[in-house]
Amino acid sequence: MRLAFLVTAAFVAAGWTIPAAAQPEARIETSLGTIVVLLESDKAPATVANFIRYAKQGHFNNTVIYRIVPGFVVQTGSMKPDNTWKAAGKPIPLETANGLSNKRGTLAMARDDKPASATAEFFINLADTNAQALDAKAGSAPNTTGYAVFGKVTAGMEVVDAIVAVPLGGGKGYFPANYPKSPILIKKVTIGEAVLPPPVPAPDAVAVPAPAAPPVATPDPAAVPPAH
Repeated sequence: MRLAFLVTAAFVAAGWTIPAAAQPEARIETSLGTIVVLLESDKAPATVANFIRYAKQGHFNNTVIYRIVPGFVVQTGSMKPDNTWKAAGKPIPLETANGLSNKRGTLAMARDDKPASATAEFFINLADTNAQALDAKAGSAPNTTGYAVFGKVTAGMEVVDAIVAVPLGGGKGYFPANYPKSPILIKKVTIGEAVLPPPVPAPDAVAVPAPAAPPVATPDPAAVPPAH
């Protein structure tokens, strides 16, 4: 730790820029605005790689948001404006034993009853209370229950809230009551790098002085027994 501190101090003293850490980032451009998402590749590597692959293939481009449940989720992925669906790839392993939780502003993969069944459908959580229902169940085997969180909104949560506020009941898709009356388009999803600030080195440990020894009474010379 002291070496890291000294190296950092040397960079600063020399006027050099300390490289920032990079992490993948997605920009979801909708007809109501842009949502920026930090992708948690270090905690959900397979899920993030899957999302990035679909994004780079253009799978999410020109799709629609087809499920809005206020106070719960906004869901999208493969549905096109004409009520048809883009073909998805193979399912991916479930990654719920990653320390991430289904709280407001996080993104997670939708799936069916089988743990390893997620493909391209994903949702944005709208409430912290989602964690109770959507996180892995306590006591279950790792990666067998719950919905895998793989990212979090870092900008544009007001866009998400605007999406939630639109009139519903459009009557399309698998959730007709939750489909917006006026379609909300996902124009495109692009992948870049989020520049994160460099880690701040911990300061050197400060030496704590040892507690003072308790005072020792000086014996009264008169009380010292005479030498024999």
